[in-house]
Amino acid sequence: MSYTKDEKIGSSKTIRALSFWHGVTSTALRKMPMDLSARQTAVLMNVYLMPPPHSIKSLADDLMISKPAICRAVDALEKSKLVKRIRDKQDKRNVIIQRTVKGSVYLSEFADIILHISKEAA
Repeated sequence: MSYTKDEKIGSSKTIRALSFWHGVTSTALRKMPMDLSARQTAVLMNVYLMPPPHSIKSLADDLMISKPAICRAVDALEKSKLVKRIRDKQDKRNVIIQRTVKGSVYLSEFADIILHISKEAA
């Protein structure tokens, strides 16, 4: 059985949503200083948008993905200086994931791209 492009994707609402996200991601690839995976982006946004403190366990619970996957994402984000790990002052066994200025700037620039593409789509 063969399908047209529109039949494979679905409704015009679906096509608009996918076109919007395509515009965001393709613009971000061209303009942003680094290319983050979807998982890394989700972890980064969680750290910046949800109230702290953030631990590997809390991020894994919030995003419903494994702790090793969170650790790998945080490793990459920390290497890029978008977040940093610090020891919890109350319980030295715990590691807290904190925001950085570079991470704030990155997400602000990413938000600008989203706003720009949403204005184009309107």
